[in-house]
Amino acid sequence: MNDANLAPLPPVIIGVAGGSGSGKTTVAMRVREMCPGQTIQIIHHDSYYHDSSHLPLEQRAEINYDHPNAFETKLLIEHLRQLHAGNSVEVPHYDYALHSRQAETDTCHPADIVFVEGILVLESRALRELMDIRLYVDVDADERVLRRMKRDTTKRGRTMESVMEQYLTVVRPMHLQFVLPSKRYAHVIIPEGGHNKVAIDLIATKIQNIIRERDQLRAAGRQIPRTTNDNHTGGRS
Repeated sequence: MNDANLAPLPPVIIGVAGGSGSGKTTVAMRVREMCPGQTIQIIHHDSYYHDSSHLPLEQRAEINYDHPNAFETKLLIEHLRQLHAGNSVEVPHYDYALHSRQAETDTCHPADIVFVEGILVLESRALRELMDIRLYVDVDADERVLRRMKRDTTKRGRTMESVMEQYLTVVRPMHLQFVLPSKRYAHVIIPEGGHNKVAIDLIATKIQNIIRERDQLRAAGRQIPRTTNDNHTGGRS
């Protein structure tokens, strides 16, 4: 086989969905902590909110950020395809207090494992088709709203009243319309989120096995043949 037709091992892409405040990032980070020294990247769908800097701040605050249209998902899909091809990408840096993207970006390098987390990452069929493993973090609503309130008041400069109003008028309706129905696309449902040590251990063990197999392929000098179709369809919708 001609070496020119060979491509490096592509990343295993793992989607992590769930309601706002369910602990999606915690799950990804705890799995990464259990795989020290491995190349694992975490990409947040929230980083891909559309830039609203052209609007007055008052209008930015009124945008429904829990609706699929709030995200530039096409850019995220393109970035995942670039990572799959072995290229680095520049992930947008979003300012939640100002509701706009900042000038700087965060460089994401190719990795063995790429976590993609966000409330709506399983809602998008195009995103699902890029995923090899799909997870849904399932946590009771009362616990999620308390976590969201703590996060938004301490890290995003929000008042308790604004967080509650947004939850009742936007977050909860969007959860019922878009987020919760996407649960049916998950390969694995994780109750209790990042507190579910058994689930975290199982996922970490699976990833360790994947990486071990990839290391063996590298040691043997094997690579994945490049196909004529550049679109990765590791998962099924």
